[in-house]
Amino acid sequence: MKQLLLVFIGGGTGSVARFLISKYLNNEATGIPYGTFAANILGSFLIGIVLGLALKNNVLSQNTILFLATGFCGGFTTFSTFAYENHMLLRSGDFINFGLYAIGTFVIGFLLVFLGMWIVK
Repeated sequence: MKQLLLVFIGGGTGSVARFLISKYLNNEATGIPYGTFAANILGSFLIGIVLGLALKNNVLSQNTILFLATGFCGGFTTFSTFAYENHMLLRSGDFINFGLYAIGTFVIGFLLVFLGMWIVK
């Protein structure tokens, strides 16, 4: 039960943080989702750090990992919003921003997971 509560609190905190970032960074005039992009790449970097610390000499407890990686990062990052925003960019015919957003999120996200893990190594 304690682990469920940790994931619940972490997920809620991450979701609120993502909402605030999206509220201030998403550009409704152009439809470019800077906030979601920022949340996804920052979350990728953070989970790289968290999991890197977890792998390094068992620095983090299982409960801390659940709170930060599963809870916070799970709530902070969002694939469903990412998929929806890509759909909207395609639907509006904005193929350049679609390509930049989709490819940029995947490439930068993967690189930041590796960077986060490398930094704590």
